[in-house]
Amino acid sequence: MATYTIKDLEKLSGIKAHTIRIWEKRYGLIEPQRTSTNIRTYCDVDLKHLLNISFLNRHGLKISKIAQLSSDEVNEKINHLQQNMSDVESQVESLAISMIDLDEDKFEKILTRSVIQMGFEETFIRIIYPFFYKIGIMWQTGAINPAQEHFVSNLIRQKLTVAIDSQITLNGADHKSFLLFLPEGELHELGLLFFAYLIKKRGHKLIYLGQSVPLNDLIEINRLIPTDYIVTALVSSFNGKDVYSYVLSLAEKLQSKTIYISGSQTESLSQDKLPDQVQILSSPVEFVEVLNNFSNQSLN
Repeated sequence: MATYTIKDLEKLSGIKAHTIRIWEKRYGLIEPQRTSTNIRTYCDVDLKHLLNISFLNRHGLKISKIAQLSSDEVNEKINHLQQNMSDVESQVESLAISMIDLDEDKFEKILTRSVIQMGFEETFIRIIYPFFYKIGIMWQTGAINPAQEHFVSNLIRQKLTVAIDSQITLNGADHKSFLLFLPEGELHELGLLFFAYLIKKRGHKLIYLGQSVPLNDLIEINRLIPTDYIVTALVSSFNGKDVYSYVLSLAEKLQSKTIYISGSQTESLSQDKLPDQVQILSSPVEFVEVLNNFSNQSLN
């Protein structure tokens, strides 16, 4: 069981530490443990309870009323609200709670309802990507363990795989070809899989190499099967200057190619210091714009 500080709870719930203290004192909503130096500490049960309180409060229930509810009553009200839920932040929070509980049915219902309401592409951009960001914070604070991360990753991977397989690639002079891969040692592929979905949805040709591809193998495959564009993601395989070194080496080996790079480790890169052929994608929306531009050019 993880242990959290009040600052950890603030990051994970979005509720200010000052507010949490008031709720503790006035309503007894959470009862923290205290260290020998009188510092508050919290457990997984406290985190989940606070996320539930935040959810109900954001949907109009006063804290004084929530404090009077039993755990079963809290869950009942949350389930009722989730049936008609459209608020993005609430859906992300509900996914986080279902991940903590390893509740596959609840996770599936939230995702399915979102896909029905806004479509698969918008669900991934507006719900799943913010959810990934929240997972990152939870990982840093020790709020989730590898089993919980693998649980949700596999569920989302299944959705992406089905969505990709359902797309039909059209052959035409206006369609581009993309080679997608992850660098050697890189295993976080959900973002790249979503890019693969976006590419196939728009009728372009896709060569998907997947996780941990050595640079020499990538160069050889590109020689055998030339493509128009290269797409990759840098999430956890490099540190500091190693990121620059890899990207520069990639550009040098693939001089005639436009290379799109995404992932959290691109935050340390400056577009001005990269070759013109390398383009940083700071969000999936930017890649959608790139693909839409190709379609617009073909119409002109």
